[in-house]
Amino acid sequence: MADDHNASISRRQMVGGTATFAAASLTSAAAKGRDTTAVASTPEQLTDPTQNYPKPPFEQQSQPWPGLASKMSPRPDHGETSYKGSGRLAGRKALITGGDSGMGRAAAIAFAREGADVAINYYPTEEPDAQEVIALIQAEGRKAAAIPGDLRDERFCQDLVQKAVEALGGLDIVVNNAARQQTRPSILDVSSEDFDATMKTNIYAPFWIIKAALPHLKPGSAIIGTSSEQAYDPSPDLYDYAQTKAATMNYVKSLAKQLGPKGIRVNAVAPGPIWTPLQVSGGATMEKLQKFGGQTPLGRPGQPAELGSIYVQLAAADASYANGQVYGAAGGSGQP
Repeated sequence: MADDHNASISRRQMVGGTATFAAASLTSAAAKGRDTTAVASTPEQLTDPTQNYPKPPFEQQSQPWPGLASKMSPRPDHGETSYKGSGRLAGRKALITGGDSGMGRAAAIAFAREGADVAINYYPTEEPDAQEVIALIQAEGRKAAAIPGDLRDERFCQDLVQKAVEALGGLDIVVNNAARQQTRPSILDVSSEDFDATMKTNIYAPFWIIKAALPHLKPGSAIIGTSSEQAYDPSPDLYDYAQTKAATMNYVKSLAKQLGPKGIRVNAVAPGPIWTPLQVSGGATMEKLQKFGGQTPLGRPGQPAELGSIYVQLAAADASYANGQVYGAAGGSGQP
C-alpha cells in the first residue's frame, strides 16, 4: 500500500511538473513573442485628423459624369501608399462595383493587401482609373479582374457576377458601392430620365447583383452596401440620390434578417462628405464643392483611404456578429 501511495504521489508530481513546465514554456514563448514584436514594431506616430488631409477651399473643377479620380485636384487618397495589410482576408474572393475610384477603390486596395482576390466593375469611360487599381491588386500577388459595364442593365449585372466567379474561382464578398449622384436645386429639375438612371444605378443594380450572387455565396460570406449620411440627413438638392441611400440602409437591415440564418452577413458603410469623382462630375454645385467638408467638426472632407479599413472589418471573419449594421464615417457630423 505504501509503495502504491508513493507511486501515486510520484505520478501526480510528474504530471503536475509536466503541466507546470508546459505552462511555463507557453508563457515564456508568449513573452518572447511579445518582446520580439516590441523590438520589431515601430511605434506609430499620432496624426492630427484635422490636419492630415486637404481642407477647403478647393478649386473649382468639373468633369463629365462619372469623372476620374486621376484628374481631380487634389487627387484623392485611396490608401495606395498607406494601407498595410495583415492577412485578414486571405483566400477570399471579392466583387466590388465602382472599384475604380472612391470608397470602392479604397476597398479594393485594402482587400488585396489583406490577401483577397478582387474583381472590380466600373463604367467604361473610367478605364484609366480602373487600370491603376488592377495594377495595385496584382502588385500584391492577387488575382485581379476588370469588368467594365453599365449597371443600369439587368443582363449586364447578371453577367458581371458570372464573370467575377469565373475569373476568381468563386465569390464570397460582394460590395455594392457604385452610385450615381447629380445635384438638382428643385424636384422640378429632376427629369424622369434622371430619376430612372439614379434608381437603376443605386437600387436596381444591387438587387440584380445580389440575386445573381446568392447561389455562389456560402456560409461565412459577406455582402456590403454603401449608404450615406444622406440616408439620415438628406440635402435639399439631392432629392433622388438621398432616397436611394435611405433605401440602401433599409435593404441591408432587411436582407441581414433574411440571410443571417444562412450564415451570410449583410452590412453597410455610411460615409459623410468624401472627396471622390462623384462630387466633381455633377454631384455638387461649384459653391458647395469649394467648401466641401468644411462644415464637419474635422473641418475637411474625408478621403476614401479613411474608409478602407471599415470595409475590411465588415468582410472579415472576426466581425462575425456584425450583421444588419451601418458603420458611419462622417468626420463628426451626420448619422449613424
